[in-house]
Amino acid sequence: MYGTRHIVSDVMTQTVAAVGRRALFKEIVQLMQDWKVSALPVIEGEGRVVGVVSEADLLPKEELRDDPDAGYLQLRQPVDVAKAGALTAGDLMSSPAVTVRAGATLAEAARIMAHEGVKRLPVVDDAGLLAGVVSRADLLKVFLRDDEDIAEEVRREISSNLSPPPSSAVHVEVHDGVVTLTGRLPDTSLVPVAARLIRAVEGVVDVEFDLAHHSAARCPDATSSRGLGPVGSATTGGDG
Repeated sequence: MYGTRHIVSDVMTQTVAAVGRRALFKEIVQLMQDWKVSALPVIEGEGRVVGVVSEADLLPKEELRDDPDAGYLQLRQPVDVAKAGALTAGDLMSSPAVTVRAGATLAEAARIMAHEGVKRLPVVDDAGLLAGVVSRADLLKVFLRDDEDIAEEVRREISSNLSPPPSSAVHVEVHDGVVTLTGRLPDTSLVPVAARLIRAVEGVVDVEFDLAHHSAARCPDATSSRGLGPVGSATTGGDG
């Protein structure tokens, strides 16, 4: 693996709000408002994450406020009907919690978010204790990386190995995260390999080629990349 890969602990928010199982409905709503978040980890003991309570878990209470008829209730999931009458985080939360390890790669976190359809993930340490929260915006931070920093990594770790000096005739330029390789390669069959390696560099948005004896301006394997950017927990309603 080339360069220094970022992991979740590099980009996560370390000071996060959390609630205990006994936190009351209004306390949860107030904490979400105060912290401007749409979901809160539910913890117990020394900080073990046992669930997550989100705005979606709270909304059934408002949706079913007007005593809808039995036919409407039959169309809803039983869990939603139960949440409409719930009063505490323990009854409202989704459990088990979908979490990510602090040492996971950003790509792993992005895949979990996409698969589970969530915008934020509680981050846990090796003991399963709350270490922070990572959001979609946090995962996108790598795309703020400086162009010259990206170019230097590509030159040092990739292009210098494809065409070693002093015979190197490959030049690397980066603009707005798009890496362009120009010049000559001794073996153009290496182009797809270069494309895959460069796309793995953090902050790279796309890869383009303008190489001698390689007619395509853009490599088929270098299609546009899409974005995958100590705990001080504020708790309420804890279990003691």
